[in-house]
Amino acid sequence: MSDTPATTFGGRRAVPPNNSNAAEVDLPTEELQGLVPRGVNLQDYLKVTAVHLFKERWDSNKVDHHTDKYDNSKLIVRRGQTFYVQIDFNRPYNPERDLFRVEYVIGRYPQENKGTYIPVPVVSELQSGKWGAKVIMNEDRSVRLTIQSSPKCIVGKFRMYVAVWTPYGILRTRRDPETDTYILFNPWCEEDAVYLDDEREREEYVLNDIGVIFYGDFSDIKSRSWSYGQFEDGILDACLYVMDKAQMDLSGRGNPIKVSRVGSAMVNAKDDEGVLVGSWDNVYAYGIPPSAWTGSVDILLEYRSSETPVRYGQCWVFAGVFNTFLRCLGIPARVVTNYFSAHDNDANLQMDVFLEEDGSVSSKLTKDSVWNYHCWNEAWMTRPDLPVGFGGWQAVDSTPQENSDGMYRCGPASVQAVKHGHVCFQFDAPFVFAEVNSDLVYITAKKNGTHVVESVDTTHIGKLIVTKQIGGDGMQDITDTYKFQEGQEEERLALETALMYGAKKALNTEGVVKPKNDVDMDFEVENAVLGKDFKVTITFHNNSTNLYNVSAYLSGNITFYTGVSKEEFKNEAFEISLEPFSFKKKEVLVRAGEYMSHLLEQGLLHFFVTARINETRDILAKQKSTVLTIPKVTIKVRGTAMVGSDMVVTVEFTNPLKETLQNVWFHLDGPGVTLPKRKMFREIHPNATVQWEEVCRPWVSGPRKLIASMTSDTLRHVYGELDLQIQRRPSM
Repeated sequence: MSDTPATTFGGRRAVPPNNSNAAEVDLPTEELQGLVPRGVNLQDYLKVTAVHLFKERWDSNKVDHHTDKYDNSKLIVRRGQTFYVQIDFNRPYNPERDLFRVEYVIGRYPQENKGTYIPVPVVSELQSGKWGAKVIMNEDRSVRLTIQSSPKCIVGKFRMYVAVWTPYGILRTRRDPETDTYILFNPWCEEDAVYLDDEREREEYVLNDIGVIFYGDFSDIKSRSWSYGQFEDGILDACLYVMDKAQMDLSGRGNPIKVSRVGSAMVNAKDDEGVLVGSWDNVYAYGIPPSAWTGSVDILLEYRSSETPVRYGQCWVFAGVFNTFLRCLGIPARVVTNYFSAHDNDANLQMDVFLEEDGSVSSKLTKDSVWNYHCWNEAWMTRPDLPVGFGGWQAVDSTPQENSDGMYRCGPASVQAVKHGHVCFQFDAPFVFAEVNSDLVYITAKKNGTHVVESVDTTHIGKLIVTKQIGGDGMQDITDTYKFQEGQEEERLALETALMYGAKKALNTEGVVKPKNDVDMDFEVENAVLGKDFKVTITFHNNSTNLYNVSAYLSGNITFYTGVSKEEFKNEAFEISLEPFSFKKKEVLVRAGEYMSHLLEQGLLHFFVTARINETRDILAKQKSTVLTIPKVTIKVRGTAMVGSDMVVTVEFTNPLKETLQNVWFHLDGPGVTLPKRKMFREIHPNATVQWEEVCRPWVSGPRKLIASMTSDTLRHVYGELDLQIQRRPSM
């Protein structure tokens, strides 16, 4: 159909790539075959005078398609489902002699076989799974159609035309941006690859624009709200722009596998000028610290307007933005947090922790890292490219960790395949399997060059995997979707299956059971409040009739949540003498002054205690992290919480530290209540309180949330939130 520039190579026609939703070519208003005979007036044929799309928020097109929340004046529908269009002509339509059809076009060089040019025929009955238009009303000069799209069609922004047939060729309406139509994935349509059959799950994973992201430590789980804001003004266009920037061919944009894989590469800026620059070095001079963001809206709008990567993100920011991208396009998605997440550098399905002969960790040899937590996403879709049973939730991760097919991306990997160790199936299943199911292996590197496996911890990695519960802010444990219970036969079988599929272990650790030591060691870290002293208590148990002398030391490090150590702030050696069948405790005081000046993005302190039993030369090693308790931002509201009414929001913070905070930024966000806002205070003195007031006028009713963050040169990851119930405006 199209005027495609054609070049011929050995019988093939080369069409320029059609990889931008924003690029356009206008279809001709007249496509005539030969000359029109004299005396024939084309105006006598049916002529379109107006097209009505019923695209207001309250119109059935948007309500029935669950797109009424989008802050967008264009028609937005979901594929595979009928919608209404009315066409006004210059005279009554006579189906006996008049012939017309609706056409949808996307991108440049439209081609029917690529799905970028869609002629929609007027039919007597709609056929399931196929494009078609049925006349449901023909009155006076107006015709109302019910149009059904294909459940496999491209997702994006289409241009709409109406074409009328004459004996001399086609007469077509002019390009009119007011008739542009967005078509999205449809989790409500059984024939769509993203179909989800539970209404509560669709409400949560597609329509909820505020989420909860879990972080912190397994023993001290913290949560923060995140504004996904997928319905906010400009976000849908920003998400389509992300695919344009990736130069993703339009013909692949109906496939959720391809869309989620491209999204996982594009949300990080590594190697493709994507949305967010990752930074884990605690230096954020050229942008905003990851902990300051309250949601995705600011990030995506800035990326769209500047067309350059936004600074800075870490795993929960990547996951939050990626979740917005997926939900906005209609793919059910959720953010998942894995506690004690392995970053398997050498793909050998084990975390190798190398120890020096004195029991301290060798930073030179230890390349694998264990993240205190790691956030990624799950997207719901069928997997026709895999054997039956591997559809459903797919792990997709946009945090740049390892290369996949030449780009920093991960997934979609079938969660079901990961659970059963079927890591041969694309994409990146071995990496995800290692994140949740590796063994932690302690190896002593002897001075003579030999390696001795001291102990194997099969239960440390993937300790807990969680997501936000449906319909509430609580935590849902989904560990059993990724792995069988530790110690079960099936769990070891899954590991053996993964090894059979080519994931190689560097060391044979099976059967490495060192004889049980006569001495047990454990330690506890007291609840640590930022800026206060606290204690670490180490306990030794002697379970034998022998007298033992123990040489031990405690090392305290500031670490990133990724498990990478930045700086040692505490190092204390001590000796313990253990009588037969006795236990002893050793208390080590950690002073605020020792750790405060070294603090990083998330106030995470990691302690490593190693001990050598002098008589047997056996080594004992234990490690634990603690998350400092950090002050909160408080949010208060004055005025009526009603759509269209002004209310005053007050953000308040008191500095609990003994030092002055410099360059303090506050961020405030709340989808449907306020656009993202920020304010700076040069400094906040010790024990001083600052207040920031903003007037907000909510535009969405129902349960809403205000989210605030505070960041400064020395103190970060400070949050606050407030639940609101916004009333509808009473009708007059």
